[in-house]
Amino acid sequence: MKNKRPVNLAIHTMALPITAYASILHRICAVIIWFYSVALIPVIYYASRTQQQFDEVKSYFNDVFFIQFLVWGGLTALAYYCLASVKHFIQEFGYFEELSGGIAISRVTIGLALVLSFIAGGWVWLV
Repeated sequence: MKNKRPVNLAIHTMALPITAYASILHRICAVIIWFYSVALIPVIYYASRTQQQFDEVKSYFNDVFFIQFLVWGGLTALAYYCLASVKHFIQEFGYFEELSGGIAISRVTIGLALVLSFIAGGWVWLV
């Protein structure tokens, strides 16, 4: 017996729903947060030893664009991860479980994450 189902192995031609992208972003942000926490713990330890070391770390955070960009990226990942976690909690309580509700809450989550990303960027570069 032959199976005549079409086989599409080209991933780039498949259209994923926004719920899939929201889930993938949630997982990516979790990995980013773990890497940031591993890198941030030694920096916090170094900065907490003396006032001079704190001022040195503070000057790096205020003057070096690459470090500011990394801080912004970490804050953006943390914001999205927290919002997506709240989205999952809401869905675990039985709300927005059908596809249309999942699409709506995923759009709200991504939209709020973009707003928080802009706020984090303003906080990092303007304050």
